[in-house]
Amino acid sequence: MLRILLCIIVLLSIAMTFSCSSAPAAPGSASDSPTEAYKRLFLAVKAKNTDQIKADMTKATQQFAAAAAEKYKKPIEQVYENGFTATTFAESMPPIRDERVDGDMGAVEVWNSKDSRWEDLAFMKEDGAWKLAVGNIYQGSYKSPGPGRDQREKMAANAAGQHPVEMPPPNMNSNVNVVKVPMPAANTPPSANANAKPKTSK
Repeated sequence: MLRILLCIIVLLSIAMTFSCSSAPAAPGSASDSPTEAYKRLFLAVKAKNTDQIKADMTKATQQFAAAAAEKYKKPIEQVYENGFTATTFAESMPPIRDERVDGDMGAVEVWNSKDSRWEDLAFMKEDGAWKLAVGNIYQGSYKSPGPGRDQREKMAANAAGQHPVEMPPPNMNSNVNVVKVPMPAANTPPSANANAKPKTSK
């Protein structure tokens, strides 16, 4: 009887832990963070809630999405559907690690099971809440809070003379590579712009 009671208590505590961890912090709350912002974004993508996905992105990212939808004649829902990250293809919440924050700039690594790699996602605090900042990377208003763990490990491996590891280009956040629709450039056909470097504002 005691064993059954202990098993029930353990199962209840596990269930409570999962139920608490599945609900992200509210935007702008004291416990809000880039990690919590990613969780909100992931849940909005899974719910196919375009308005909520949009709310979890900075104004610059919303402008980026609107420009892409207009340029490529795509419905705005289609532009937003994956939240500008392949990590949302996961069936359930993917592993999240290495949150870095410097003032209103933040980043967090999320496991991209589709490509089997860690994806470093940029976040900014805007209107008191953390939001995905893909558009700010292209705009040049995002400043990285420092390299992620995956990049630091690759740099350490290269410095130690181990097998050379391909590094992302300098001043580029690795999540740029998974954006489905590149920032349109004026008078440039989409194919010519696919691998173009993002513009930065002066």
